[in-house]
Amino acid sequence: MTNRFDAFDADRPLMLRCACGEDHAPGEHAAQTEQSVSQSFMEATMVKALFPVDSVRRGFLKAVGANTARAAIASLFPLGALEAMAQDKGPLEKKDLKLGFIPITCASPLIMADPLGFYKKEGLNVQLNKTAGWALIRDKMINKEHDASHFLSPMPIAMTMGLGSTQANMNVATIQNTNGQAITLHVKHKGNRDPKGWKGMKFAIPFEYSMHNFLLRYYLAEAGLNPDTDVQLRVLPPAEMVANLRAGNIDGFLGPDPFNQRAVYDEVGFIHILSKEIWDGHPCCAFGVSDEFIKQNPNTFAALYRAVLGASYMASQPKDRELIARMIAPAQYLNQPEAVLTQVLTGKFADGLGNIKNVPDRANFDPVPWQSMAVWMLTQMKRWGYVKGEVNYKQIAEKVFLLTDAKKQMKLAGFTPPEGAYKKFKVMGKEFDPAKPEEYAKSFAINKM
Repeated sequence: MTNRFDAFDADRPLMLRCACGEDHAPGEHAAQTEQSVSQSFMEATMVKALFPVDSVRRGFLKAVGANTARAAIASLFPLGALEAMAQDKGPLEKKDLKLGFIPITCASPLIMADPLGFYKKEGLNVQLNKTAGWALIRDKMINKEHDASHFLSPMPIAMTMGLGSTQANMNVATIQNTNGQAITLHVKHKGNRDPKGWKGMKFAIPFEYSMHNFLLRYYLAEAGLNPDTDVQLRVLPPAEMVANLRAGNIDGFLGPDPFNQRAVYDEVGFIHILSKEIWDGHPCCAFGVSDEFIKQNPNTFAALYRAVLGASYMASQPKDRELIARMIAPAQYLNQPEAVLTQVLTGKFADGLGNIKNVPDRANFDPVPWQSMAVWMLTQMKRWGYVKGEVNYKQIAEKVFLLTDAKKQMKLAGFTPPEGAYKKFKVMGKEFDPAKPEEYAKSFAINKM
């Protein structure tokens, strides 16, 4: 990454003076002012500690905007981690870490941080453990075999609630990726593009507590199909989806990349629809840790956070996507053809129907875990019978997405918790209001409530 923002010095936050009298470059007057990002010495120190590398710090602020940056920095961290960062870079409690990941492009920031040196820069010795499936990821975190992990974003919610496994308090630290999934069908279904005609078909999803499951169910139900009775949904590890499609064991899947593109590359499937066409900007995977790890290792957690967020910023830059594809292609990471990964990450791809598409945000990497995303996931768990009885949507969302302690720290730092933590969005044209989750969950003609 080039150092485009040298004005933000490590010791003196802003060096160039604008005509307005504030310490920022004249060309950055509107978006990059000291007041818009650092309203107190405490906040400025947290910004500096979180992003010690100039280009990463300034690039992140420019990429997401000042208000969003302040919201992200404040809402991502529990009290202990923020206090550790406020003391600049404290001594690491634990330098040798084991991180679990599934070999998919959703985990790009977590993976690329290894070969590109983001972990080493923070003094961390990280061992990335490639893991076969999501149930194993869950079990290894519960058994403390991994210190932190790549998660499907609904998984920490389910684990904290004790759904499908032993109860364990887990947190979504960052969203690893947004968009980046697709519904892929076997080539024999090229003439069967209307989901109304999919009754009796078999589809794979990677895990029950996944955005893949919830988005596929949503898509099918909008076409009038009951996903529990009109089709068959099977849980398959992502790496096994293309082989099962080739063998005719499934008719399609809503799965992570690169396997949608790999099905096209192997000429066994075609991309029916990108997941961004269902919900543009939807979260998919997350980077998560346990409550216990944060409490015992606040400085290590802060360092790990800096590494992952720095990698997330780089992953969000279109100019770096080809390099990232090359970095994550080797056998110890994704073990996929670089050409397949490049198509996914750049958004210039063959769809298997004879078309070349150009969708730059086919996969994206926005790390902010908005609480409204968690609330939406909970509405779908309720809708499809994964959760029975009353659900305290906000309480669960704020516990798992690390908002409650962050609000306390924001107040201590002298500024108000950000607007928009529960922002609204649309799924297939229907607006989701996170203030009315129960009403939303009951609004669908097809549900199990």
